Amino acid sequence: MSDYPRLPPRLTRIFPNNPLFFVTFCTHRRTKFLATNSVNAALVDFAVRACAEHNVAVGRYVIMPDHLHLFVCGPDDFILGRSIGALKQALGKTIDWTKNSDPIWQRGFFDHVLRSKESYGQKWNYVRENPVRAGLVTRAEDWPYSGEIVVIDRV
Repeated sequence: MSDYPRLPPRLTRIFPNNPLFFVTFCTHRRTKFLATNSVNAALVDFAVRACAEHNVAVGRYVIMPDHLHLFVCGPDDFILGRSIGALKQALGKTIDWTKNSDPIWQRGFFDHVLRSKESYGQKWNYVRENPVRAGLVTRAEDWPYSGEIVVIDRV
């Protein structure tokens, strides 16, 4: 049996360097505790440091009560899983979890590579409306736990 490459060869031609990822991750058992000022501040702080120290750009994001969506890209040696793991750790430090023995996070995360500016815009328009669809606000711009940390003006 032969060894398989880590990525299919065609992916290196389609996405030769630093693609833009759409990422979603959830709390364990979809427990609702993320939509807070402290989690929002921790996300922004983490993203600002990631950009300054590692050239990792977190663009637009929406924090929902039980999950988080964000757009992220990094340098050629960027490893998405490590970055999301570090983000989960940073956010976890702001959550009072002392009375609960369950994990904070659902294992893993969902990621999708965006291929065009249209898909970034379309995906963002859909994601930013999540709080409206969930009945949390009547207008997306009224949701306090969303924004844009670094402008990502390319795909």
